[in-house]
Amino acid sequence: MVKHGYCLCRDEIGENMIPKECKRLAEVDFPIAVVSKHSVREKSIRHGHPSTLHLWWARRPLAACRAMLLALLLPDPCDEYCPSDFKSKARALLPQVTGEVGFGDEDLRRSLLRFIGDFANWDNSSKPVYLHVGRELVKAAHGEEPPLVVDPFAGGGSIPLEALRLGCETFASDLNPVACLILKVMLEDIPRHGPKLADELRRVGKQIKEAAEKELAEFYPPDPDGAKPIAYLWARTVRCESPNCGAEIPLMRSFWLCKKANRKRALKYQVMRPDGEPPRVEFELFEPKTEKDVPGGTVTRAKASCLACGTVLPPERVRAQLSEQRGGADVVFDANGKRIGGARLLAVASLKTGMQGRYYRLPNEKDYEAVWRAMKRLGKVAAQKLPNGLSCAPDEPLPLMSGTFNAPLYGINCWADLFTSRQKLSLITFARQIANCDENDTKELLALVLSKLSELANSICAWEPFAECPRHIFGRQAIPIAWDFAEGVLTSDSSGSFEVSCNNVANGIPPAAVSPFGAFPQLADASDLPLPDETAAVWFTDPPYYFAVPYADLSDFFFVWLRRVLPGHPLLRDPFDPSNQLTPKEYELCEMAHWDRERYGYKDKAFFENGMQRIFGESRRILRDDGVGCVVFAHKTTEGWEALLSGMIQGGWVITSSWPIATEMGSRLRARDSAALATSVHLVCRPRPEDAVIGDWNDVLHGNKKKNLQGLSERVGDWMERLQGEGVRGADLVFACIGPALEIFSRYSKVETAEGREVKLAEYLEKVWEVVGRTALEQILGTVEARARNSAAGAVEEDARLTALFLWTLQSTNAEPENSNGDESSEDDSDEEDEAPQKKQKGFSLVFDIVRRFAQPLGIHLPDWEGRIIETKKGVVRLLSVTERAKQLFGEDGAQAVADRLDRDPLDTLQPMLFPELEKSAVPRVKGRGRGRRKKGTVEVSGDSLETRHEATTLDRVHAAMLLQASGRANALRALLKAEQDRSPDFLRLANALSALYPKVSEEKRLLDAMLLGVPR
Repeated sequence: MVKHGYCLCRDEIGENMIPKECKRLAEVDFPIAVVSKHSVREKSIRHGHPSTLHLWWARRPLAACRAMLLALLLPDPCDEYCPSDFKSKARALLPQVTGEVGFGDEDLRRSLLRFIGDFANWDNSSKPVYLHVGRELVKAAHGEEPPLVVDPFAGGGSIPLEALRLGCETFASDLNPVACLILKVMLEDIPRHGPKLADELRRVGKQIKEAAEKELAEFYPPDPDGAKPIAYLWARTVRCESPNCGAEIPLMRSFWLCKKANRKRALKYQVMRPDGEPPRVEFELFEPKTEKDVPGGTVTRAKASCLACGTVLPPERVRAQLSEQRGGADVVFDANGKRIGGARLLAVASLKTGMQGRYYRLPNEKDYEAVWRAMKRLGKVAAQKLPNGLSCAPDEPLPLMSGTFNAPLYGINCWADLFTSRQKLSLITFARQIANCDENDTKELLALVLSKLSELANSICAWEPFAECPRHIFGRQAIPIAWDFAEGVLTSDSSGSFEVSCNNVANGIPPAAVSPFGAFPQLADASDLPLPDETAAVWFTDPPYYFAVPYADLSDFFFVWLRRVLPGHPLLRDPFDPSNQLTPKEYELCEMAHWDRERYGYKDKAFFENGMQRIFGESRRILRDDGVGCVVFAHKTTEGWEALLSGMIQGGWVITSSWPIATEMGSRLRARDSAALATSVHLVCRPRPEDAVIGDWNDVLHGNKKKNLQGLSERVGDWMERLQGEGVRGADLVFACIGPALEIFSRYSKVETAEGREVKLAEYLEKVWEVVGRTALEQILGTVEARARNSAAGAVEEDARLTALFLWTLQSTNAEPENSNGDESSEDDSDEEDEAPQKKQKGFSLVFDIVRRFAQPLGIHLPDWEGRIIETKKGVVRLLSVTERAKQLFGEDGAQAVADRLDRDPLDTLQPMLFPELEKSAVPRVKGRGRGRRKKGTVEVSGDSLETRHEATTLDRVHAAMLLQASGRANALRALLKAEQDRSPDFLRLANALSALYPKVSEEKRLLDAMLLGVPR
């Protein structure tokens, strides 16, 4: 008989029936490469996707969620306890989509995995045949009663939506009211009404748009020639404080209006100097031929340059002047409606009947008159209170959080200050129309439309000169300042309008109308779920990562408008503090020094880790004995992983498998020192039995053939080989190996040494990093590293091991290796620092935490190599480029002088010539008992021997050869290569290994490959 995925068998000792667990597919195999390809592709789908319903940060790709859910729900046909009924039904269903299935259990498993990979394709996600086969397979595995899938951090709803698609019931909860409203619309409203809801939304949205358009017509007047403005391009302004100047400085990142290949438009300026008045900047439109024709911006990192006199206004003065203007997004008028300061209108983008593309013109007095009328109307409207007592414009306070919310530095102190007066008036008008609407079926959807509209209708939206439209505020997970910005016409039919937002939401409805099955979205704390014990078949979630995203504070941007559109809505509240006018913060699981510390306190590492442990304990409570869990994690710090894994193990879980799925496009990967990875690791886990045995430390490390147990090295080695075959590389591979390693450790109640000492998780993870590092080095350096392990002296020096591991870790999953200094943004629009943006540094960078974790167990003493091959600043380690080492290696005279001597005597020249500058200044120092830091270039005295810290290594010799190649000294290079071949094979072995590791587009790769071509055969 079959019950809840278990096969019930007779106990060999007695007649009692005991459960025997059948492994799920996710615990034995998974189509990583195929699902990764579909997940990354899905990120580029911008229309007709459920994600267009509303923004939510760090949303999981539906492809990855759908594939992993199927693998969690379906049993493994090769397992001895897999029900025969499931196998027979699967064999009957799969030929509809995968072709004929072979007769063996292995054949059936391969067909199931092929189906999972194919169903991950977005193009197949709504095809009736795939939906039928997927749901029938789940039914064959779980019976007629749909299994319950629980996600306590549901966020944007990817996991519960895919659970509905597969015919499951789903409980989706979140502590954030905005997320809960999105969940309710996506999981309840849309499935209840189906695709017809999209047409209904368009119908009602059109009525609201027409009513608002009449009310707002005078504030968006057409041009005299009939052209209709679609966007107004503004710049905040400050005054030059140089004596005898006083010119107004428009704060502009760029003068470009349109960068399309066949139609370039930009602004250029002239400085007018009227007698007795401050200089004045006037603009004109032109068609640039090259980039150089367009002037550079006037502001960089909060420093403003005066176009009239060249004076640079420091950041503190820019902030002070903008603070006096409450951010400077509004125009300052005199009593007669004449502009005397504040925001300056740069250009107007319009559409002309019968004319393709945008048309640009300079502003005129009527443009400012419309703004003045809007400001006067807003003064009357804003004085009124809504029925629930709220102000019409959101006056709730804006947080000041360094690096995330910098706008308050410029006087933007409440949420309403993020919007211009005309934007506020328009949003208030649309909000009132929606609030008074009697169409209850679409009211929540209309609220999401307005919320989405606010993303593009604020003064932080930059103008995008390629797409020629406003860029939404959340280009990154922060609210900075924007010097110049685009104000869309909300009543138009172009980007940034209510109509476009309404259509985008409507287009996301049909693909979300996946199932009539039950969903239960709720506002709830993940550590205290309103569910009975042992009710869930699958617990699948993507938890928060320490301080990666301040969800609650960011979501207040939407929350303040939603509260005004849907007053009294049961989800739009703080369930723990009725007096709180914003989203709940007190119990949000994160680690950060909150801006409102007096109210919410300081959430430290212990707060986060204790919360994670409670949540994993709660999830174990609600999961059935035969249930399975899965946790998605993508944090790029070892502390984040330790917190997650510690919570899982202490919460009573056993990790049974680990699958890294690529979920990020290469263009989105963040700059160095980032929490972003190309892959998200999916840790599959089971509740650990209450009577789990105590593990032996030696068995964990080395395995036990008698007990049929794999050791750590064997497990990690097998897994690395498998993942590399699937295209997983670098840091993604490192973190993906932690899961399989924990399978060995987490199965025990605890692990003890032979002496009875308990081994903690942190100690075990140090061993994991050591094994991963050694395994990687053996793959990279081959027999050289193997010999080093068996030699007291070692065959490969520390600097070569450090460099090899550094470059290996930087490799990109499913892509070419690339320098981690890249950034996803094309322009530097930061406002945080006083200093000008630095040029892109040479070399390659990794977070210090990762470098340290590799270095320590492999005997690499990082301080010894500081300033020689690495440089550490602000928690980031940079591997110096080869060209940066030229002076260090060859001294002031450089490679040319060394080459001259190498031409004469290659065998004896290189060693004494390396580090000449450092050796000149070396001063012997007696090694005492003090702990003073050793200075660069010193020589230690230990006993009677002098040991310099700058003896040339194999890596130094390889770099020296590369520099000789760069200087074009072919004869000296050939002599050196011949001498190194005679010395030992280590030089060429290391050079070839590094050639395979350096990014293909790097200068190092070019020099190394060219140098190796000259090696005598």
